[in-house]
Amino acid sequence: MKIFTYIVIALAIGLVIFNVTQLDFSNLFGHDSMIALIGIVAAFCAILILLIFRMSKSIEDKLKDQ
Repeated sequence: MKIFTYIVIALAIGLVIFNVTQLDFSNLFGHDSMIALIGIVAAFCAILILLIFRMSKSIEDKLKDQ
């Protein structure tokens, strides 16, 4: 499960990088840029959720060891 979460985090970082290249900084709230902004926010949310999941698993493992 650890490797799977790292792979998904890497994919989400790749999506953030791709969506940043799709932004039109002269018209940031245009149609295409808005889709890219939504993609960036969604990828950051996925990264945050996966990091919370990893931390909860490490806490669970520590509590089992006690």
